[in-house]
Amino acid sequence: MIENGSRLFKSDGGLVLVTPGGVSHSLGVEWDRIFQSESPLSFIANHLGEETDPGIAIAPIGGQEVWAAGVTYYRSRDARMEESETAGGGDFYDRVYSAERPELFFKATPHRVRGPNEPVRIRHDSKWNVPEPELTLAVNAHGKIFGYTIGNDMSSRDIEGQNPLYLPQAKTYDGCCALGPSIYLSEDPLPSSTEIDLRILRGESVLFEGTATLNQMKRTPVELVEFLYRENSFPKGCFLMTGTGIVPESDFTLQRGDEIRIRIDPIGTLMNPVSD
Repeated sequence: MIENGSRLFKSDGGLVLVTPGGVSHSLGVEWDRIFQSESPLSFIANHLGEETDPGIAIAPIGGQEVWAAGVTYYRSRDARMEESETAGGGDFYDRVYSAERPELFFKATPHRVRGPNEPVRIRHDSKWNVPEPELTLAVNAHGKIFGYTIGNDMSSRDIEGQNPLYLPQAKTYDGCCALGPSIYLSEDPLPSSTEIDLRILRGESVLFEGTATLNQMKRTPVELVEFLYRENSFPKGCFLMTGTGIVPESDFTLQRGDEIRIRIDPIGTLMNPVSD
């Protein structure tokens, strides 16, 4: 059995497992088979190869869909109510925050996902765009969380604010999502004190920075996965973003050339420049 805390990379040279001690091993297996396994950590342990160079990390995704949960943090609730106030949709977000059923929505197919250092995009028909830094769950085909990565849920706040029914356009488009740099493998939940840190740079200046902790989440990862898998099957597993507790103020919007850095210890740092 591999150690909890090992990190799984998809690199330009193939699949690589990096142990907590920093030793890199090749994996002679297809990516999707890990997500299809009933016990991904045992499956990986049975396919470890020789020590290898870790290579350059690319997006840690194969045939998985990416889904997302909304309004799981109080700060996100406030932001959604603010952006949709003039459209009469503010009350919707207050209701979903306190409801038993969470907000879950489809985010991206694999070809829309970007990896470390690849550019995420802002829509040409939007004037108010923000990153949403999120702990993202790696879930196998059987509904079991076996790892964690960093997700950037790019959002066009003005489009969603015009009407809540525009959510798919505000959330799903080419380059709307980034994942990486690795999957932190663990069958145990991350500590509730785990921090998510966001920094947005424009040139040499830090335009925005913020921090949230997992104990600010209203819903647990297990609860979110249970709702997602109730009437959905994922033959190749999926990723589930768990919502954001960090939202820049309403006078901020991303611009082409900005740099987004999201850090979650012990997963690492996900960095993406902004394109259009």
